[in-house]
Amino acid sequence: MDVVTLCLFLLLAVVISGILSRLLPSALPRPLVQIALGAVIGTAAGTRVELDPELFFLLLVPPLLFLDGWRIPKDELFRDGKAVLGLALGLVFLTVLGLGLFVHWLIPAMPLAVSFALAAVVSPTDPIAVGAVAQKVPIPKRMMHILEGESLLNDASGLVCLRFAIAAALSGTFSLATAAGTFVWMALAGVAIGGAVTWLAISGKALFARHFGDDQGSSILVSLLLPFGAYLAAEHLHASGVLAAAAAGIAMTFAGSGAAVGASTRIRQRAVWDMLQFTLNGVIFVLLGEQLPDLLIGARAAVAGTGHEGTGWLAVYVIAIVAMLAALRFGWVWLSLQLTLFRARRRGGADTSSPPRRIIGAMSVAGARGAITLAAALTLPLTLSDGTPFPARDLVILLASGVILASLVIASIGLPLLLRGLRLPVDEGAAGERDHARIVTAKAAIAEIERVQHDLAANSDEADRYTDIAARLMAQYRERIESLGADEERRIEEDRDRRIDRELRLAAIRAERQSLFAMAERREIGLTLAEQLGRELDLSDARLTRLGS
Repeated sequence: MDVVTLCLFLLLAVVISGILSRLLPSALPRPLVQIALGAVIGTAAGTRVELDPELFFLLLVPPLLFLDGWRIPKDELFRDGKAVLGLALGLVFLTVLGLGLFVHWLIPAMPLAVSFALAAVVSPTDPIAVGAVAQKVPIPKRMMHILEGESLLNDASGLVCLRFAIAAALSGTFSLATAAGTFVWMALAGVAIGGAVTWLAISGKALFARHFGDDQGSSILVSLLLPFGAYLAAEHLHASGVLAAAAAGIAMTFAGSGAAVGASTRIRQRAVWDMLQFTLNGVIFVLLGEQLPDLLIGARAAVAGTGHEGTGWLAVYVIAIVAMLAALRFGWVWLSLQLTLFRARRRGGADTSSPPRRIIGAMSVAGARGAITLAAALTLPLTLSDGTPFPARDLVILLASGVILASLVIASIGLPLLLRGLRLPVDEGAAGERDHARIVTAKAAIAEIERVQHDLAANSDEADRYTDIAARLMAQYRERIESLGADEERRIEEDRDRRIDRELRLAAIRAERQSLFAMAERREIGLTLAEQLGRELDLSDARLTRLGS
């Protein structure tokens, strides 16, 4: 009962962190607030949450990777695939090798395999941590897309490297040729299994929905079970479960695009996953804070095992590791950019100018570590194969925690400084593509209205009414086509008019909502009707707010 109560307090801390992060200065990212709240709970509570590494990993990591894969912009991911793969694979392998050797040199008492495990733990970046840091900072869209793609893939590659490092620590042997072959199998099989699980589940659910109707609860539950199904299926076949979870999320976009799922189901599904993402990320950071008191108690013994005295050496280790990570990342980003520009010049590219140096610096600073790093650190085995304690496990978790905290602080300070006042080019291509899509869909809507109107009018005595209403609807769509096809000056004016119209509509909708619930409080209307009408207003509010973002 005490553990259950403690877990409920941890969830409450996640809720409170969301409130405090809005009240506190924007430079203080939410993960730091969550860690602080967890530390308060850990200090005050008389019991501790006992973490089973395998269970902890299974419950928290697959859904986060799945959601990253599902929500990442696919066109941008494929467009910047080379840059993403360079950061997600090349930089991860360089980090594991370079940082692993550096840590072993810095802390000779830490076995080489454990040093590589620490390097693998801190190699993945976290876009959610960056997003939390940069809520008030206008990060360039393309840069954010590259960071999201990098995080999605380097989570998987870093965790696969961690698996090899742990295996080497447990067995005491390591073969590069065997590891390379195993990595290829784990990667290819993991991606294939993740995609297959999603396609089979979504296709089967869509087939059922077309014949028997859409059941919202089961549709949402299927989406929640997919990352665990893909992860467990891949692990059962000795493939990469983390890659399977990420691939399942990517496949969700394509497999679910034609599924017979209603709009209300999709809205609720997004809401459930938003809540789950907020909860899981928050729980991980609060758990770190809750574990910190015990970890700090063991810090003296962990540092003493390295041949040094005093917990101050922990700060020295963390600073040295963060500096090495920053140097590796900056060097890789700069070298990758130079190679890209060199290839573009050889091909005679039109735009071979180097981006602002502040963008390169921001790409380096934005490599904040977060939930996946912490989850990976906490999943290190407790004992070796012979039952002896895993060497330097507490020290690895402490150093990983220090790297997370330091990277969040550096990003929260560095990103605003590097990106403040930066003039970014307008993405005209995206606006044109959006306008083209709206014109095409408007034409399709007009054609469908004409067809349905003729069908309905043929079987009714009120043909004139169908004709009038259909003409009014088609006129609205034709107005959209004309406005989107207007010349540039007229489009600017109409954009201004649409912005004013959106602001007025938002004000009107919010006044409607306030008046609606005021009537409900005065018992002039029933609460059920107020909630129904309120949901309609919320959808309109969300749509207009999204159009203005």
